[in-house]
Amino acid sequence: MKVENSEGKLLWEPSKEQQDKSRLKQFMKWLEETRGLSFATYDELWNWSVTSIEGFWSAIWHFFEVQAKTPYDEVLPVRTMPGAKWFPGATLNYAEHIFRNEVSEKTAIIYQSEIRPQGEVTWSQLKKNTASVAAYLKALGVKPGDRVAAYVSNIHETITAFLACASIGAVWSSCAPEFGIMSVIDRFKQIEPKVLFTVDGYRYGGKDFNRLDVVKKIQAELPTLQQTVVIPHLSKEPEIGQLTNAVMWEDVLAKNQEAPFIFEPMPFDHPLWILYSSGTTGKPKAIVQSQGGILLEHLKLSCLQKGLTSEDRFFWYTTTGWMMWNVVVSGLLAGAAILLFDGNPGYPNYETIWKFAETTNMTVFGTSASFITACMKDGVKPKENFDLSHLKSIGSTGSPLPVSGFEWIYEHVKPDIWLFSTSGGTDLCTAFVGGVPLLPVHAGELQARALGAAVRSFNEQGEELIDEIGELVITEPMPSMPIYFWNDKDGERYRNSYFNVYPGIWRHGDFIKITSRGSSIIYGRSDATINRGGIRMGTSEIYSALESIPEVVESLVVDIPVTSERSYMPLFVVVKREEQLTEEVKHQINQVIRQSCSPRHVPDEIIPVKELPKTLNGKKLEVPIKKILMGTPIEKAANPGSLSNPHILKFFKEFKTQLDAKFQN
Repeated sequence: MKVENSEGKLLWEPSKEQQDKSRLKQFMKWLEETRGLSFATYDELWNWSVTSIEGFWSAIWHFFEVQAKTPYDEVLPVRTMPGAKWFPGATLNYAEHIFRNEVSEKTAIIYQSEIRPQGEVTWSQLKKNTASVAAYLKALGVKPGDRVAAYVSNIHETITAFLACASIGAVWSSCAPEFGIMSVIDRFKQIEPKVLFTVDGYRYGGKDFNRLDVVKKIQAELPTLQQTVVIPHLSKEPEIGQLTNAVMWEDVLAKNQEAPFIFEPMPFDHPLWILYSSGTTGKPKAIVQSQGGILLEHLKLSCLQKGLTSEDRFFWYTTTGWMMWNVVVSGLLAGAAILLFDGNPGYPNYETIWKFAETTNMTVFGTSASFITACMKDGVKPKENFDLSHLKSIGSTGSPLPVSGFEWIYEHVKPDIWLFSTSGGTDLCTAFVGGVPLLPVHAGELQARALGAAVRSFNEQGEELIDEIGELVITEPMPSMPIYFWNDKDGERYRNSYFNVYPGIWRHGDFIKITSRGSSIIYGRSDATINRGGIRMGTSEIYSALESIPEVVESLVVDIPVTSERSYMPLFVVVKREEQLTEEVKHQINQVIRQSCSPRHVPDEIIPVKELPKTLNGKKLEVPIKKILMGTPIEKAANPGSLSNPHILKFFKEFKTQLDAKFQN
């Protein structure tokens, strides 16, 4: 097959001029001039960054001239995971580092949605509005450490609200408005927010979705709420009378027009935001990351790995429920203008975002592998139909980009573009494998491991693998690792999430192959988390939603990468009586998942089974079933002696055979 023959094919190399102009090359020159450290290759630099981690992160601090109100005592007193304490003694503010790039009338944000025409926000407007919202929050009594929740679209007001929170030390947490009501409540109820920002609704694929009724139900589940701020998006004048203690966004801005902008210095490890990454049991994990940790990681990510400068216009298609929204905000740390698009990227067709790239003079185009493959299948020809002369790089994430996707970019978008496929995680809010502006691009491969990210591939015995598929692990601490999970007082859930397989080593939950030349290939999740379109959701959230359907006794869901370009998500259900799995019940199952979880987690197929495979203590076998459906022999995927019903595994082996036939046709 073409895909197999083309894997590893050289597609692009940066010119010497491109390399010399990169911020990464400037960093290497700075290291030589100020630290006496000389590196001939990126691989040498990477090796130093993950062995002398204290020296590396100290260099990041000083190269980017981090502004601290009080200095740090030392970089990392003890190398340990979990529990690393970075830069103790230092106080700083994330938002202050955003606004040190302010050039008053220069564009900071360009936005567009299915509702709003394209518009711009200057740095001076952003600063003034952020100061107004910060003053409003302080007047409400919001203090450092208080949580502010946001049920919002990817619009410029959301950026303003977040930066206001960061400036006063409040802790931000957001969900996209397309999230189902229980998914939102399960997230926000854990963190007990004092203020809620919300849109009145949104438009997606040409359809309007009013969310005020949902907001009312969310309010009822959050007894700590003191105020709700409604951002008009779907309607210019939404009816908010049904909401409790609600005010309009414009009123918040109007009351505090002349507010001075004060950045409150926070300890390095003060919480900046809470993200959510679902496990397979219990409520979604509420991941807390620090002001200082995110600042350093995102300065490195934006400026060195992505190569952003103040001349760039940086875009990544995302929602506020995905960590890539937080990464987009970090483009402001480089002084770049950030581009926001809210709506369906394929509506009315897949040329919509390419047109957005043309009209905004976009320089960095970030998207998902699924969007690229959709454009391929739809016959989109960006090079022929749009002026993309300003575009210098394309980033891809969310799932592995197939070789055919790499080739399509170079054939149909631009032959001289830097394409960087990346992989990372909500858990660290970064890409720890991905783009390097000094290295060539090979089809199907991620260029290299990121600086400061000690990524390795391990077998089950904890031995390092090269040119073989293994578990993605991180063997040294990183500043953006969670400082803790919310409401996880003894840290047990945190430890069990990442450190219960290889003690003291972070196990991420992805399959990876690291090649002998330092590039990587990601093969999808090695655990039971469902990642669809960038929205990660634990299986327990789907099971919980299905409890409302009386015919369904229990269920099991897995997401299987069946080809290089797509995955297949079957839902196996046990019903009270076999004849009860009617088309009506299937429709009800899909609707419940769509409304309570997300539209992206509606299963591809619903399959009745007489029973689910379980361990002797009653735990469902999600990961072993996933392995069987990916081709692992039964005896290697599960230990029959540990199961209460090992005979049921035969059904899944036979189902795997049916799958193979199905996807070959």
